[in-house]
Amino acid sequence: MVKSERILNEFLELVQVDSVSGKERDMADLLKRKLSEIGLEVSEDNAGREVGSDTGNIIGKLPGKSGAPVLLLSAHMDTVEPGSGVKPLIDGELVRSSGDTVLGADDKAGIAAILEVLRLVREQNIEHGGLEVVFTIWEEGGLFGSKNLDYSQLAATAGFVLDSDGPPGTIVTRAPWQDHIGATITGRSAHAGINPEQGINAIMVASQAIAGMKVGRIDEETTSNIGIISGGKATNIVPDSVTIQGEARSLVHAKLTAQTSHMCETLQKAAGKFGAKAKIVVDRQYDGFRLDEQSLPVRLASSAAKNLGLTASLKNTGGGSDANSYNSKGIPAVVLGIGMSKVHTTEEFISLADLSGNARYLLEIVRATQALP
Repeated sequence: MVKSERILNEFLELVQVDSVSGKERDMADLLKRKLSEIGLEVSEDNAGREVGSDTGNIIGKLPGKSGAPVLLLSAHMDTVEPGSGVKPLIDGELVRSSGDTVLGADDKAGIAAILEVLRLVREQNIEHGGLEVVFTIWEEGGLFGSKNLDYSQLAATAGFVLDSDGPPGTIVTRAPWQDHIGATITGRSAHAGINPEQGINAIMVASQAIAGMKVGRIDEETTSNIGIISGGKATNIVPDSVTIQGEARSLVHAKLTAQTSHMCETLQKAAGKFGAKAKIVVDRQYDGFRLDEQSLPVRLASSAAKNLGLTASLKNTGGGSDANSYNSKGIPAVVLGIGMSKVHTTEEFISLADLSGNARYLLEIVRATQALP
């Protein structure tokens, strides 16, 4: 039933519309038009005002006629840099970027699949209990769109976020909590050549702290990282200030708490040892989730995979997605693998088979709601 040529052409159209994070207006307007033409009731929320984007999240609704559950279908509109001026290339059975930009399969392959399924549902009069579509802004770097989504507009009881690597049949059922850790180390400036002993080198203090900190892979469920260090004014001035930005993630909340505490304590101890001060701010970026095999979205996704002869592969992830936000707001949601590869690089690609397979799989998920007891 999936029209492979149509979904390919639509994907090629989508990736050529610039929509880097915070600048999704053109993509939003295009998707609003497409959803309206398919027959959905379309609206835009105020999330853009909250996060500094030039548009809000796009919400589309297609009422159902059966008593089946209402499903949430979601993908994000934004891409990472370099994401402007994308020129997709068909290379045999793959679609690639030209090598100067990302391709944008993350997450426009997800958008293309959702649009194709909506068309098929309308064209074939496929029964469903109601479909709610959310195309979010600024997912990359903070899930800002889904965090600020107007959830009062949604009634879905199961969600599917098309935004993971892995082939169709990949079902992400567990994702981590994440903390952002920002610290400012304040020392004392002095002339580096005349009286360095009168200064307190904030960069040195920070380096001592980081050297004593557990970072990287902590265990199979926990990671941490120091990603940004900034400080100093000149080589002949003992630096009196340095800022550090890092993160900690874990699939287990207690482990995240322990890792974040360890990183903060290490910074404070190093500052105290050298007479400096450490101001630390911890921000929860998102909450984790874990869905078992009996949860509605997992049951539907597993049943659909079986119906299509796919292998249902339930997996964990170390990354966050809009599904973290949906689960925290009471909508159980899984993330589906859509075959995107080497994302966030200029070598990004996706196969033609997966572009069609994503729509085929999502359509079967919609159909699987009719077989629920």
